[in-house]
Amino acid sequence: MSHYYRLVVSCPDRLGIVSRVSSFIAGQGGSITEASQHSDLESGRFFMRYVILADSIGMSAETLRDAFAPIADEFEMDWSLTDTQTRQRVVLMVSRESHCLVDLLYRWTANELDCDIAAVISNHEDMRSLVEWHGIPYHHVPVDPADKSIAFSEVQRLVEEARADTIVLARYMQILPPSLCERYAGRVINIHHSFLPSFAGAKPYHQAYQRGVKLIGATCHYVTQELDAGPIIEQDIHRVSHCHTPNDLVRFGRDVEKTVLARGLRWHLEDRVLVHGNKTVVFA
Repeated sequence: MSHYYRLVVSCPDRLGIVSRVSSFIAGQGGSITEASQHSDLESGRFFMRYVILADSIGMSAETLRDAFAPIADEFEMDWSLTDTQTRQRVVLMVSRESHCLVDLLYRWTANELDCDIAAVISNHEDMRSLVEWHGIPYHHVPVDPADKSIAFSEVQRLVEEARADTIVLARYMQILPPSLCERYAGRVINIHHSFLPSFAGAKPYHQAYQRGVKLIGATCHYVTQELDAGPIIEQDIHRVSHCHTPNDLVRFGRDVEKTVLARGLRWHLEDRVLVHGNKTVVFA
């Protein structure tokens, strides 16, 4: 596979940013293979993502970061430069529903997700054999409803032990504590049905069926301390009609959930998602 550097920038919008950055890369002999820019006129913020052929630069990512730092300071940039040869470490969390986990594991084995799955954490034992068949460590951390802090202290220990860059809640049916949300801000990805908050609580698809909805969907988003209110990465829908049963809606919903979660995770891993307040800019 080709070796790339990815430069991602967010900064106050002003004249000359694209010219300055492009000229810098050209000055290092760099070949830009992908370029995306967006100006948010309401906030006056500029967003950029460049993919650079690493072999054309002829220097390490660390050296390139040092060389680019004065430009970043000049334009007051929030920025990162990542090396595609350094794969992100991902921890998956799951409860009893398997569809999202199974889909992510398949895509991972098919090399559709450029990451290392370092571990799977679950509050149930149901998925152990599936996960261990893939050669991935499985950690059962039961959650006591009377005192969840013990379980989440262990979850945090396991995540740190795995040196996780990203956490994915692949239908993990527990609410993460604020401390974990804050520690991994912008690095915890969740999936939920798009009915929230209209169809909150148990059996959302059955509630939707009773209301005669015509569209069902799912939302992939970053986790924040406010439940199901973090920046949205990706959404999709499936049209339904009066002839569909609640079980049909559940089946359609699972298909949408796993697809949306996989897309959102892939875009995150490829540095395509830039958080802007409680929104995102996604260069998909």
